[in-house]
Amino acid sequence: MAEKPGGTEITELAALKALAQPRRQQILQHLTLHGPATSAILARALELNTGATSYHLRELARYGFVEDSAAEEPGGRRSRWWRAVPGDRRFPPLSRQSPEVRLVMDELNRHAYAADLALFEQLQRDSGESGGELGEWADAFPYSRGSIRLTLPELRAFFEEFIALMNRYKRPDADIPPGARTVHTRLLAFPAPAPAPAPFPSPANDDAGGNRDADDNRRETDAS
Repeated sequence: MAEKPGGTEITELAALKALAQPRRQQILQHLTLHGPATSAILARALELNTGATSYHLRELARYGFVEDSAAEEPGGRRSRWWRAVPGDRRFPPLSRQSPEVRLVMDELNRHAYAADLALFEQLQRDSGESGGELGEWADAFPYSRGSIRLTLPELRAFFEEFIALMNRYKRPDADIPPGARTVHTRLLAFPAPAPAPAPFPSPANDDAGGNRDADDNRRETDAS
């Protein structure tokens, strides 16, 4: 991994492959959502055997995505508890992705988007079927769709401001107030497709050379 201003860029193909494996993404999601767990707890939750779970955890730990610590349980038995390692991890931009990296990134994104959608749909179902269990959190679905006109440097600055806002609300476990719970946040920003070329104006639509209709077609409205 290469250190970058504002984050750590994952450049090693093997690290990207380790992260893109579907079961490992499930493990990371579980650790992020529910906190530290043993391989046995993860195996039961994800319907895996403990051997497979331990292998996936070791592969994730090899590249710094998870870490373990020994804890003593009642009876003097010691167990390994795994936790997701927090961090601002970033991926190589498309222009610097080799064909091999592009294939891995496509796979990683496909599984990540599907997992996000499944989580959101599950919460919506739970809200409808048993909203009472969620209490005041039943209405916790802030949602926004919109569009803005940006230059490429402005888009990069916009992203960094979003990360900075996220970091403002991150704090050590000891400082988390009562009543707080994990909230998933996702930002997806992408350029709109290039507009189709405007048709050449006919003389009937050309007002004294002013090309009025073509000017009208270039105006945009955005109700977000």
